[in-house]
Amino acid sequence: MRELIEKAAVLHEALPYIRRFHGRTFVIKYGGSAMAEESLREGFARDVVLMKFVGINPVVVHGGGPQIDQHLKQLGIETARVEGLRVTDDRTMEVVQMVLGGRINKDIVALIGRHGGRAVGLSGMDDGLVWAEKQPEVKTRSGAMVDAGRVGRILEVHPAVVQSLVEAGLIPVVAPLGAGSDGRSLNINADTVAGALASAMGAQKLILMTDTPGVCDSDGALIKSLTEPQIKQLQQEGVIDGGMIPKTDCALQALRGGVNKAHIIDGREQHAILLEIFTDAGIGTQIIHEDGTSA
Repeated sequence: MRELIEKAAVLHEALPYIRRFHGRTFVIKYGGSAMAEESLREGFARDVVLMKFVGINPVVVHGGGPQIDQHLKQLGIETARVEGLRVTDDRTMEVVQMVLGGRINKDIVALIGRHGGRAVGLSGMDDGLVWAEKQPEVKTRSGAMVDAGRVGRILEVHPAVVQSLVEAGLIPVVAPLGAGSDGRSLNINADTVAGALASAMGAQKLILMTDTPGVCDSDGALIKSLTEPQIKQLQQEGVIDGGMIPKTDCALQALRGGVNKAHIIDGREQHAILLEIFTDAGIGTQIIHEDGTSA
């Protein structure tokens, strides 16, 4: 009986959040270990379906770097990176588009469907969703300038097609590709696409799933909440470094674009999304407006 009472208490704790977020849109960047491990994939799909059934509108933007690397290796195509960007020539772009817009995207759609949700897959190239330009040459640490190829930088996001799917009761699953001015596809960072889409849709939340607990201090302890001035200070001190810099920058850009709150959470934890948004304690780092007005 005590176990049943504890389960009821969990539902009661979640109730205020369910009521507050009913009808709101959450954009979720899905990637890393949460995509690689079977149990985490299943848990993610169930969580997204549960969100939809309690009245929240999840929009999924997925990555797929490890899967692209694996496919390139199988084809004997060398993978090169410059300052964290994948050097994307035409042949590599064919693989990127096939893996992101094809296999991974459709696998996620099928997984959500298997757990009772209704999902539709698309990419940033569909209906002019993401317009981008080719990334300028990248300056390396040695000072050399390198052309990263068909890597995109977002110019505009037109979310009408995504919004129409949401209004039809569907869960959009978006591959991070964009269209250049010549109509050719460009490879874009999934965090960046998620943040830009969240801003364009006026989302309540942007959730970035990572392979770390969140943003940690110099002693490795999780920081539960941060504002822009605090993030900038931690970046200057080198506490926020490496791959966490673009994630926090992406979160800040989303807040400037009208998103109420951003979350950086550990996708290696089962039910990470639910634990972050439906419990009082949460599990990751929330990025909030300086005045603390976000929900």
